[in-house]
Amino acid sequence: MIVAWQSRGMGEIALFLLLLNGRMLMTGGSSAELKVELQQAGAQLNPQFLSVTIDASLASDPKYMTFLGSPKLRTLAKGLSPAYLRFGGTKTDFLLFDPNTEPSLEEKLYWESQTSPGLCEKRYLPLAVEKNLKTQWPFQEQQILKDQLQKKFKNTTISRSTVDLLYSFANCSGLSLIFGLNALLRKGNSQWDSSNAKLLLNYCASKQYNLSWELGNEPNSFRKKAGIYIDGSQLGQDFVQLHKLLSSYSIFRSSGLYGPDVGQPRKKTQKLLQSFLKAGGNAISSVTWHHYYVNGRTASEKDFLNPIVLDGLILMIKNVFQIVNETVPNRKVWLGETSSAYGGGSPGLSNTYIDGFMWLDKLGLSATLGIDIVMRQTFFGTGAYNLVDANLEPLPDYWLSLIYKKLVGSKVLKATISSTDGTDDKKLRAYLHCTNSNHPKYSAGDITLFVLNLYNGTRNFQLPSSLSSKYVDEYLLRPAGNASLLSRSVQLNGRALKMVDDETLPTIAEKSLSPRSFLKLPAFSYGFFVIRDAKATACI
Repeated sequence: MIVAWQSRGMGEIALFLLLLNGRMLMTGGSSAELKVELQQAGAQLNPQFLSVTIDASLASDPKYMTFLGSPKLRTLAKGLSPAYLRFGGTKTDFLLFDPNTEPSLEEKLYWESQTSPGLCEKRYLPLAVEKNLKTQWPFQEQQILKDQLQKKFKNTTISRSTVDLLYSFANCSGLSLIFGLNALLRKGNSQWDSSNAKLLLNYCASKQYNLSWELGNEPNSFRKKAGIYIDGSQLGQDFVQLHKLLSSYSIFRSSGLYGPDVGQPRKKTQKLLQSFLKAGGNAISSVTWHHYYVNGRTASEKDFLNPIVLDGLILMIKNVFQIVNETVPNRKVWLGETSSAYGGGSPGLSNTYIDGFMWLDKLGLSATLGIDIVMRQTFFGTGAYNLVDANLEPLPDYWLSLIYKKLVGSKVLKATISSTDGTDDKKLRAYLHCTNSNHPKYSAGDITLFVLNLYNGTRNFQLPSSLSSKYVDEYLLRPAGNASLLSRSVQLNGRALKMVDDETLPTIAEKSLSPRSFLKLPAFSYGFFVIRDAKATACI
C-alpha cells in the first residue's frame, strides 16, 4: 500500500494522510455525529433558571448568619444573578421568629461597622469576627451534620437582625429571596398555627421587604424528623390558609408561594403530592420537589460518571409532571432543592471537579424536560455540596455555574450525539440553547452547545455541515492542580480560575477556534462551545 501511494506522488500521500488523520480525530476510538435543530425552540426557561439555596441550618446558631455580611460572598452571589435564593431545608421547621430577641454579638458588630442606614451600603465584617467564625464553623458544621444523621432537631429563635442579614444578602446581590416558614407549628386539630408566621410577616411588611414564601420542607419526612404526620390534604389546606394570610398584606398580595417541597418522588411521596395539589394546588405559584442522585455516605467516583445514574432523573421528572398535569395543569414545576448526593453531599466528591458532571447534566436534562427553576443546594453553608467553601473560596461547581449563567440563554434547542450505528451516545452528552442575549460579545442567532465526555479518552466531533464554516468560541473546563477529577479548583482553557480580589471576579475568556475545526473534549471533561453567527431561526 505504501509503495502504491508513493508512486502517485508526495502530494497525494499528504492528502491521504490528512484525510486519515481527520477520520481518526473524528472517531477517537468510535465516531460520533452531532445533529441540531435550529428552527424551533423547545422550552422557554425562566431567566432565573439556575438558582441557589442557603440552608436554614446556617441559623442553628444565628451568629453564623453573619457570614452573609462578607463582601466576598456577596461578590460571588452577584455573579449568579438573576437567581432565586431559597432559605429552607430541614431546619426551616425548627425556626421561630421573635422580634424581641437580641441579635448575636457578631451581628451587632456587623451592623455597627458602618453608620449608614442603607441595607446595601458597604459594611466590612471586622477581621477578628470573621476569623473567629471561620475557626469555630467546622465544629458547628460537624454538630449540625451529626444532628441530621441522628435526626435530632431542636428549635432555634431568630431575631430581626437575622432576617435583615438574610434579606440584605439576597437583595444586595441581585437575588430574589424565598423564605421557608415553619410548618410543624400545629393546633390541636392538626391545622397549621400561623401565629409565628404573622410575627415575621408583620416585621417584613414594616420593612417593605419584597420576598416570596414556602411552608415546610419535605413533609413526607415529618414523622421521622418530629414524630408528626401531616397528610397531603391537610398540607394543601395549610397553603390555602397561608395564601389568604399573604393576601391580607398589600406588599405580599403578588408574592410567590411555592411548595410543597417534597423529597424524592417515590410512591408514598407521589400520593402525598397528588393529594396536596388537589387540596392546595391553586394556592401555589409553582410546584416544588427535591432530587439527589446518590447517598453522600456511600457514593463513589463511578456514580458521578455513570450515564445510568444521570438518566435516572428523567423518569422522576416525568412522574412529577404527570401528577401535576393531572391535578393543576400548566403549573410550573421547580427543582426546589437539588444536588448530587443527599446527607450533606459526599466529601471529596461533591465539592470537587467530578461533581460538575452531575450538575451540568442536571441543568441540561431539566431544561430539556421543562423544569422551570433548578435550585442548587447549597450556595454556602453546611455540607460538601456547597458552591463556596468554609474559607469563602469558590469551588469548581461555582465556576461552572458562573460560566453557564454567562453563556446559556433561556431558549432550549435540540442537539443529539449518536454513534455510527445511529444509537444515542449516552457517554457523550450534548445540550443546546440560544446564547445568553445579555452577553456583550454575542448576537441574536448565536447558539451555545455544552457537552460532557464520560469516556476515558478524548472525543472529537465536527459541527453539522450547515455550521461547519462558523467561528466557534471554546470554554473548556478541566481540573486544576494534581488532584485530577477530585481537584477543588478548575481551569478554563488552561488557566486556573480564581478571584482577582474579594470584590472582583476574573474575566471569563474564550479560546477562538477556526471554521471547520474539530470540537475536542479530553477524557472526563466538559465544556461550552458558542457558535457565532449561527443564524438560528429560533434565536432571532
